[in-house]
Amino acid sequence: MAKTELRAIQGSSSGYYALLGLLGLVLAIGLASAWYMEHEGHYVTGMSNQIVWGMPHVFAVFLILAASGALNVASLSSVFGKAEYKPLAPLSGLLAITLLIGGLAVLVLDLGRPDRLIVAMTRYNFKSIFTWNVFLYVGFVALVAVYLWFLLEQRMNRYGARVGVAAFVWRLVLTTGTGSIFGFLVARQAYDAAIMAPLFVAMSLSYGGAAFVLAWLAGLRGAGRALDTALLGRLARLLGMFVAAVLYLTAVQHLTNLYAAEHGGVERFILWEGGSISVLFWLGQVVAGGIAPLALLLHSGTSARSGWVAVASALVVLGGLAQLYVIIIGGQLYPLILFPGLEETSSFGDGTIARYAASAPELGLGLGGVALALAGFVLAIKLLPILPERVTVGAPDASPD
Repeated sequence: MAKTELRAIQGSSSGYYALLGLLGLVLAIGLASAWYMEHEGHYVTGMSNQIVWGMPHVFAVFLILAASGALNVASLSSVFGKAEYKPLAPLSGLLAITLLIGGLAVLVLDLGRPDRLIVAMTRYNFKSIFTWNVFLYVGFVALVAVYLWFLLEQRMNRYGARVGVAAFVWRLVLTTGTGSIFGFLVARQAYDAAIMAPLFVAMSLSYGGAAFVLAWLAGLRGAGRALDTALLGRLARLLGMFVAAVLYLTAVQHLTNLYAAEHGGVERFILWEGGSISVLFWLGQVVAGGIAPLALLLHSGTSARSGWVAVASALVVLGGLAQLYVIIIGGQLYPLILFPGLEETSSFGDGTIARYAASAPELGLGLGGVALALAGFVLAIKLLPILPERVTVGAPDASPD
């Protein structure tokens, strides 16, 4: 049985305030980018009539998926009865909330007309997956906030497992809904596939697990607290399984599309003929974000060493961004085949591969969402008793390498 003591960090060092200042600066750049795109119009971005979801959506979807997956550590404790993960459950819930808020902030500010969100919140079309996501995202934040309260309030601890089960089911539905946005979309050749839903669930577990490991290790190092290498090794192996699942489902997705003649063109584009998209797929997504971290996380010599696990987790994050860029941007670059077997030409650009290059305001807005999520996390671990002081599961290592 794991023993734990949760305490807030001191947060009085110059390094802590320097980190907050840096995150605040990036957040200000993100807000300025949103203001610039709002007032000048989206022509200042790399988006067009063909590319309507740009780089901000890559960051937003990544943060949303990572938020769902970050809660997995808490679910291991409350749903699957793994007591060794209980000390990390509050940290897991907090990170899930801040990541989702950061992702939603990017989505709202990338609408072009953020005030139109009021329409989406008051007029519902329940045939649209976007309508369902309004309830799923807001409900997730509320449910995890209650879960976090029950974990921290001793007299409410007995209800924590029940709320944890509800949060576990909710996040699976949320991630399935996010994947279904692409799976139900028939207007793009690269989408319109049922496998998108389970693929996004696996991606969320991988991205969220990597984000949690990085946040946990950074918090321990910053606060000078002990690291249990046995628990780190278990998390590393678990993350490795999630990375392997993403690789497997990605392979199934592309092999299935290659089998179907109607998807042959878009598969050739993604895998071989797409230029930077193909490079991102093979080098960014498969090699850097899949094979390399999998080797580090499952090798006995590196899976329990904090430095290597941090490197592997960072590679999973970068590979995840590459994967979402390939899915979101690459999927829009390839044209919809309106008349199979025939060539299409028009002044609108039908039948031609579109072009896209992310602009500085788009990158600023996306990074601003990341900064908002991290700033919320850094402030919360100073105000709330979230970070474990000690975790006694295996042999502790007081000086992470």
